Amino acid sequence: MTEQSLHRRRFLLGGAAVGAGALLTACTSNEAPAQDNAANVANAGSNSQPGTPVTIGFSAPAADHGWMAAITKNARAQAQKFSEVTLNATEGTNDVNQQISQVETLINAKVNVLVILPFDGKALTAVGQQAMDAGIQVINLDRVFDTPLAYRTWIGGDNYRMGVNAGNYIAQQMKAKNIASPVIGEVAGIDSLPLTQERSKGFKDALARQGFAVGPRVSAEFTPESGEKQTSNLLQSAAKLDALWNHDDDQGVGVIAAINNANRKNFLMVGGAGSKNAMNLIKSDAEPLKATVLYSPSMASSAISLARLLGQGKGAGDFAEHEIPAEITTYSAVVTKENVDKYMDVGFDS
Repeated sequence: MTEQSLHRRRFLLGGAAVGAGALLTACTSNEAPAQDNAANVANAGSNSQPGTPVTIGFSAPAADHGWMAAITKNARAQAQKFSEVTLNATEGTNDVNQQISQVETLINAKVNVLVILPFDGKALTAVGQQAMDAGIQVINLDRVFDTPLAYRTWIGGDNYRMGVNAGNYIAQQMKAKNIASPVIGEVAGIDSLPLTQERSKGFKDALARQGFAVGPRVSAEFTPESGEKQTSNLLQSAAKLDALWNHDDDQGVGVIAAINNANRKNFLMVGGAGSKNAMNLIKSDAEPLKATVLYSPSMASSAISLARLLGQGKGAGDFAEHEIPAEITTYSAVVTKENVDKYMDVGFDS
């Protein structure tokens, strides 16, 4: 996500995948007329029923790590839930020019709606706008295009709030343990990426509000190998550590390996994104990992549901508005031992 996207209005969406008929439950006044409520219920029911056939084009980067693999897997699985939906998915690629060519092929095939998670939002902006100009509505998934002219709806995660919620959880745990001046480490992702910068800023801001600060910090590359290497460096430089936030559960496989190799388990760890591996460790309560903050690939499932509704000219059933929102931001819920069973269905394989 770009810094620009942080200033745009967003609609919040829960962490789990969302069905076509009830994307969100609107808060309404208790004084709302009964007939309005009845109309909303009827509308939701019709939206969930099979409708006009829709062909959805789908393009995403290569499935070279767990989170991205789950994006495509979830999109395919969601499309299969609707008898009237045909999914035309391209082969994932990290070559920008190849992805542009693939999207152009989908445009020429005259799909009804396009769902695009661009490898590079800026580089794919022009082809997104090309689709919109051709009358094909585009759902921009996660990595945002440079202009709203290139998409009808954006849906993605909240990197800043991911950091905020990780910081708030750690601060709460430190206060519960009566640790007045905790040493709090951070294993970030790729520092040059805006998403990493937003996550780190949210983490720093949340801790500062509680009177705490980020201590030793390293930057990895969202891979297990880099996570292990950089965490080993951090642990060697920090004789004392009370808490650690790792941005990404894929690289967290290596983070945990480094912790085990160093036999350093006397601190609290929080993960990020919400892999099944992380959730199982949280559930077992045997490792330092006590929580993970969601950045769930279930957003791809929701994107397919949105594409279906757009293709059929429908709105979100429980909304008073007749149209699908222009932007939807998923919520970065904190998964702990107490609520992990609730979120296991959106966990992905690391």
